[in-house]
Amino acid sequence: MITKRLWVVACLLAATILSAQEDSIVATDKFVDKLKITGYAEVYYNYNYNQPANHEQPAYLYSFNRHNEVNLNFGMIQLQYSDARVRGQLALMAGTYVKANMAAEPDGLKNIYEANVGVKLSKQHNLWLDAGVFASHIGFESAIGAQVATMTRSIQAENSPYFSTGVKVSYTSPSQEWFLSGLLLNGWQRIQRPNDNQTLAFGHQVTYKPSNRFSINSSSFIGSDAPDSIRQMRYFHNLYAEFKPTENWKVMAGFDMGVQQKEKASKAYNAWYSPTIVTQYQIDPQWSVTLRGEYYADKKQVMVATNTPDGFQTFGYSINVDYRLTDHVLWRVEARNFQSKDAIFQRNQQSVKNEGFMGSTLAVTF
Repeated sequence: MITKRLWVVACLLAATILSAQEDSIVATDKFVDKLKITGYAEVYYNYNYNQPANHEQPAYLYSFNRHNEVNLNFGMIQLQYSDARVRGQLALMAGTYVKANMAAEPDGLKNIYEANVGVKLSKQHNLWLDAGVFASHIGFESAIGAQVATMTRSIQAENSPYFSTGVKVSYTSPSQEWFLSGLLLNGWQRIQRPNDNQTLAFGHQVTYKPSNRFSINSSSFIGSDAPDSIRQMRYFHNLYAEFKPTENWKVMAGFDMGVQQKEKASKAYNAWYSPTIVTQYQIDPQWSVTLRGEYYADKKQVMVATNTPDGFQTFGYSINVDYRLTDHVLWRVEARNFQSKDAIFQRNQQSVKNEGFMGSTLAVTF
């Protein structure tokens, strides 16, 4: 009798364990289903006709900034988690973009592209609170080249934040037409705050997209990127619009405007501005051509130092041809030229007013 009872207990225990294991497997499967791993790699060759001896492009360019060598501009691996109420992502990166753009960050943070978590604040509305390191709320260009119409980034994009660190609250309307966000930030493209800087920075983003053919976006930054002892408040606004007049044509136009105090508590400001226009024509599913015109005016050298009388007042234009080998592989060729008011470029150890480039990239998304 005792043996029979022990046998029954053992069977019940085994059934309970198996059931628990099955529940655990189901729970694990559900968790795994909410995870997504993606990656991106972009290899490039860029030739500067001014032939810099140190192989470095001008200091105001952070992407594709090596001359006459094959190199990795940007490589990234990303892990994303998403369910109804919680989301998060961690992305690590490498490449010459990282070395140039993250120079101010300590070694342990240099390779972070994104690291953030978010919580949905409402069951009825698409209202989220996110905190951490995330892609910038400013501009229509990003570090991921395959998401941008041109091979290289505009001067406008290179000299405004690619990423932000802090806390943001965002809301998307039920119709998906409106997106609104308010941000509390560590600073102007900062993960770690500058020493002796205790000044909070703020930002906003409002996007209106009434159809798949048109959208307009307004973004801002208010804060200081200097120690509090010499605090110079910066007020910056970015406005851009995207328009598709036909299925094959796409036009993007952006305008940056910024002012910064000349010195602490000053009522006088130095200003800079930058218009950019990009138009892309899709010849067929594989081939496209893109033209870009841009101008960057920073006479007082707030963003770009030249140590010349008229500062950085530079016009640029480019043309690139794209060929999509597969859904995941993109090959690009681009020709680009800059012309400046002052002789701010170097050629054969002499100052010149223009600089030209020819480059190509191969990008893989997986």
